[in-house]
Amino acid sequence: MQPSDVKALLEARLEDCDFHIQGEGCNFQVIAVGDVFEGLSPVKRQQLIYGALSEEIASGAVHAVSIKTYTPAQWADAPENAASRRQGG
Repeated sequence: MQPSDVKALLEARLEDCDFHIQGEGCNFQVIAVGDVFEGLSPVKRQQLIYGALSEEIASGAVHAVSIKTYTPAQWADAPENAASRRQGG
């Protein structure tokens, strides 16, 4: 799978979120930003992402997933967001 494949899957299965995906093969880093994470514990946030990718994880298409989740307000101050602004995207 490619990062674009993982992004397309997540966008189709979780509404109103922005996804930033890195990785290759079956190992990916997922950053998810959305209001859906407001008020959820870190575990519940990760469960949303794992649930959206459950078929691909079960089949082995996705093996390892590193997940970071943010509300839009948290993303505004997130170090990863500052890094992407400096790199132009």
